[in-house]
Amino acid sequence: MHPRIKRSLKFSLTIAVITFVLAAFFSIVSSALLEQVAWYIGFIIVLLIVFTGIIFDMLGIASTAAKEAPFHAMASEKITGAREAVIIIKNADKFASFCNDVIGDISGIVSGSALTIVVLQVAFLISDGGSTTQITLSVLLTSFIAALTVGGKAIGKYFAIHSSTNIIIYTGKIIAFIEKNFKIRILPKTK
Repeated sequence: MHPRIKRSLKFSLTIAVITFVLAAFFSIVSSALLEQVAWYIGFIIVLLIVFTGIIFDMLGIASTAAKEAPFHAMASEKITGAREAVIIIKNADKFASFCNDVIGDISGIVSGSALTIVVLQVAFLISDGGSTTQITLSVLLTSFIAALTVGGKAIGKYFAIHSSTNIIIYTGKIIAFIEKNFKIRILPKTK
């Protein structure tokens, strides 16, 4: 088998396992949190999950839209995050896959299940669990969250394409801060 195909299959399998673990973790945590809080706090948590998906979708698009040259110039001037930005651009396919597919898709799925818990909480408050109220609330809130997600991702894509350099350098700075201060390796080592 060709080495590129092997690497691609290995990456795909790794990302599938990571997705499984992260999805399970975030689903358990969000469900546990939502069952312990009032519906309006739960709705804020759902919004945070949606905005996380939007931001990571924007990061993934920006990594594929950005050009490498400006980051080399910044790295030569020792600008914090520039080296990390170069690594992001060189690994744009993997970075975008992680941001868009792993975090973005998990956010969509978890926000949907989290919204179900919020809808049930509100429906029981309003009408002791009446099915008409539940259906109406479910349709309205699901439609709102879907519109927010799609509209947010559309705006995020616009900014990702037109401001990719700024987005990636700020992302590089955040990653550099995390790697330096928390000793957590996020990006692959450079050769």
